[in-house]
Amino acid sequence: MPKKPKTTREDMIEGGFQLIRKNGQEAFSARNLAALLGCSTQPIMYQFPNLEELKELAYRRADGFHTEYIMSCDSLLDIGMNYIRFAAEEPFLFKFLFQSGRFAGLRLEDLIRSPETAPILAVAGDEEGLKPEEAIAYFEPLCVAVHGYASLIANNGMDYDPATIERSLTSLAEAVIGKEKQ
Repeated sequence: MPKKPKTTREDMIEGGFQLIRKNGQEAFSARNLAALLGCSTQPIMYQFPNLEELKELAYRRADGFHTEYIMSCDSLLDIGMNYIRFAAEEPFLFKFLFQSGRFAGLRLEDLIRSPETAPILAVAGDEEGLKPEEAIAYFEPLCVAVHGYASLIANNGMDYDPATIERSLTSLAEAVIGKEKQ
């Protein structure tokens, strides 16, 4: 009977996620992962001859972590604030998820209409009593503002000041909803 591996495939995926979380995607390598897991590179290369597969699985883990993080509330403002706070608290994961070229070639409209965004649009529609197309028009400028704040914060271009950001997003939302209800 073969020996049970000490470092499992799941350990490697979690390790890849943690490596990127702590050190950024630039640190993602078999050697660095082996050091983190306390093993040689051999079991990693055996399980993942192409490290891109492991990186993709680490991305999915990071994406699930991000979704759970931002969706732990009921209002669109709180979702936006969680998104920005995530960038402040998890800058390496934020950059890995949103600034690694993964969305190259996609238009903002494609991203907003993606199935992953549907729960957020539902919150926007429910909060403001908007039809689906109105919710998209309402959400788009808020999405750009939230992502802009998050990007600036994750890349050290701006301090994380929740009160100021919340006032700004509230003003923007009020202006946009006023336009939508005209």
